[in-house]
Amino acid sequence: MVNIDLTKLPQHIAIIMDGNGRWAEKHALGRILGHRKGAEAVRVTVKTCREIGVKCLTLYAFSVENWLRPGEEVQGLMNLLDEFLHSELQEMLDSGIRLTTIGNIDDLRESLKNMLRQTIDATAHNTEMNLNLALSYGGRDEIIETVKKIVEDSNAGKIVSQQITKELFSGYLQTSHILDPDLLIRTSGEYRLSNFLLWQTAYTELYFTDVLWPDFGREDLFKAIAEYQTRERRFGLTSKQLKNS
Repeated sequence: MVNIDLTKLPQHIAIIMDGNGRWAEKHALGRILGHRKGAEAVRVTVKTCREIGVKCLTLYAFSVENWLRPGEEVQGLMNLLDEFLHSELQEMLDSGIRLTTIGNIDDLRESLKNMLRQTIDATAHNTEMNLNLALSYGGRDEIIETVKKIVEDSNAGKIVSQQITKELFSGYLQTSHILDPDLLIRTSGEYRLSNFLLWQTAYTELYFTDVLWPDFGREDLFKAIAEYQTRERRFGLTSKQLKNS
């Protein structure tokens, strides 16, 4: 059993849920069954984060690049998301979990968009935890769209160039409703961000594990948090400066 300090939890955990396809191959199953098993890992992770007191969990559920996958797999992923929303709504309401999204959900089919909006509206007043799903999301796309919005507001006279700061830029991002991640976890042994939260992870602690996402359980989450708790987050300062602050 991995011990963690509940008084020093990362307030925002982001996860790149990688390895569903390789898990399916390993078990001689179809890729959709791998994704279905991955959805079970999502439920465990969401429940565990809520129980221990993590305030925000962002899951990289579907990237803009994922649209290039075979149509059958994309359709299966959309169906799984629809099932998740239907099956977990009551749990989110009972547990005080608020659902939000980042990414271009207008790319999704109409019925799924409607279900997402209904779930977002139904959970809007929940305050115990924010479950933030990245859907049809890409970090570079988000930054480009942010620049466009700032240019538009500048041309409209709403802001001048001297007002543009890191804080102002962050306020234009899709994640303006949440803090930047304290901890980012990537499963399956890959060591890259894959176009995920590129601006927001500037000072995020990164944790990589060989565990495939469908096998990622409560203990694996605790291992990641325990590792996070051993690190000194200096944000460019020295250790001495932190101690004196």
